[in-house]
Amino acid sequence: MSKNHKIFVHRSSEYIHMKLVGDFDGSLAYELLNLLKKNCNASSKILIHTNSLSTVSSFGREVFHKNLNEINGQSTQLLFTGEYASQLIPGNNHLSHIMSY
Repeated sequence: MSKNHKIFVHRSSEYIHMKLVGDFDGSLAYELLNLLKKNCNASSKILIHTNSLSTVSSFGREVFHKNLNEINGQSTQLLFTGEYASQLIPGNNHLSHIMSY
Protein backbone atom coordinates (compact mmCIF):
# COMPACT_ATOMS: atom_id res chain seq x y z
CA MET A 1 0.00 0.00 0.00
CA SER A 2 1.44 3.36 -0.99
CA LYS A 3 1.30 6.24 1.42
CA ASN A 4 -0.36 9.12 -0.40
CA HIS A 5 -0.57 11.48 2.54
CA LYS A 6 1.30 13.35 5.26
CA ILE A 7 0.54 15.36 8.36
CA PHE A 8 2.74 18.32 9.18
CA VAL A 9 2.57 19.48 12.81
CA HIS A 10 3.91 22.67 14.31
CA ARG A 11 3.21 24.73 17.38
CA SER A 12 2.63 28.44 17.67
CA SER A 13 2.21 30.32 20.91
CA GLU A 14 -1.52 29.63 21.05
CA TYR A 15 -2.23 26.67 18.74
CA ILE A 16 -1.04 23.34 17.49
CA HIS A 17 -1.37 23.32 13.70
CA MET A 18 -1.93 20.08 11.77
CA LYS A 19 -1.72 20.39 8.01
CA LEU A 20 -3.24 17.41 6.18
CA VAL A 21 -1.71 16.69 2.77
CA GLY A 22 -2.81 14.17 0.14
CA ASP A 23 -5.66 11.68 0.31
CA PHE A 24 -7.77 11.49 3.47
CA ASP A 25 -8.32 7.74 3.67
CA GLY A 26 -8.65 5.36 6.61
CA SER A 27 -4.92 5.35 7.20
CA LEU A 28 -4.68 9.15 7.41
CA ALA A 29 -7.77 9.21 9.64
CA TYR A 30 -6.04 6.89 12.13
CA GLU A 31 -2.81 8.91 11.94
CA LEU A 32 -4.75 12.11 12.66
CA LEU A 33 -6.64 10.51 15.54
CA ASN A 34 -3.38 9.29 17.10
CA LEU A 35 -1.81 12.74 16.79
CA LEU A 36 -4.88 14.35 18.32
CA LYS A 37 -4.76 11.93 21.26
CA LYS A 38 -1.09 12.75 21.84
CA ASN A 39 -1.55 16.51 21.57
CA CYS A 40 -5.00 17.27 22.98
CA ASN A 41 -3.65 18.00 26.45
CA ALA A 42 -0.72 20.06 25.16
CA SER A 43 -2.85 22.90 23.83
CA SER A 44 -6.37 24.22 24.27
CA LYS A 45 -6.73 24.75 20.50
CA ILE A 46 -5.74 22.52 17.60
CA LEU A 47 -6.12 23.84 14.06
CA ILE A 48 -6.61 21.19 11.38
CA HIS A 49 -5.85 22.63 7.95
CA THR A 50 -7.48 20.79 5.04
CA ASN A 51 -6.60 22.91 1.97
CA SER A 52 -3.78 20.57 0.94
CA LEU A 53 -5.97 17.48 0.81
CA SER A 54 -6.60 16.00 -2.64
CA THR A 55 -9.60 13.87 -1.69
CA VAL A 56 -11.65 12.79 1.31
CA SER A 57 -12.87 9.21 1.02
CA SER A 58 -16.14 8.29 2.67
CA PHE A 59 -14.34 5.45 4.48
CA GLY A 60 -11.68 7.82 5.88
CA ARG A 61 -14.34 10.27 7.02
CA GLU A 62 -16.33 7.45 8.67
CA VAL A 63 -13.25 6.13 10.51
CA PHE A 64 -12.48 9.63 11.76
CA HIS A 65 -16.03 10.36 12.91
CA LYS A 66 -16.54 6.99 14.64
CA ASN A 67 -13.28 7.22 16.60
CA LEU A 68 -13.20 10.92 17.44
CA ASN A 69 -14.91 10.31 20.79
CA GLU A 70 -11.76 8.51 22.00
CA ILE A 71 -10.00 11.86 22.36
CA ASN A 72 -9.90 12.67 26.04
CA GLY A 73 -8.86 16.34 26.00
CA GLN A 74 -10.77 18.19 28.67
CA SER A 75 -11.14 21.55 26.97
CA THR A 76 -9.44 21.19 23.62
CA GLN A 77 -11.03 22.94 20.67
CA LEU A 78 -10.59 21.41 17.23
CA LEU A 79 -10.78 24.10 14.58
CA PHE A 80 -11.10 22.91 10.99
CA THR A 81 -10.04 25.21 8.18
CA GLY A 82 -9.96 24.95 4.43
CA GLU A 83 -11.82 23.44 1.53
CA TYR A 84 -12.53 20.06 3.16
CA ALA A 85 -13.26 21.30 6.69
CA SER A 86 -17.01 20.77 6.43
CA GLN A 87 -16.49 17.14 5.38
CA LEU A 88 -14.43 16.33 8.47
CA ILE A 89 -16.75 17.90 11.04
CA PRO A 90 -18.91 15.13 12.54
CA GLY A 91 -22.67 15.32 12.31
CA ASN A 92 -24.78 17.38 9.98
CA ASN A 93 -23.57 20.79 11.13
CA HIS A 94 -21.57 21.99 8.13
CA LEU A 95 -21.68 25.62 9.28
CA SER A 96 -19.52 25.27 12.38
CA HIS A 97 -15.80 24.73 12.01
CA ILE A 98 -15.15 24.61 15.76
CA MET A 99 -15.61 21.58 17.98
CA SER A 100 -14.82 21.29 21.67
CA TYR A 101 -13.60 18.08 23.31
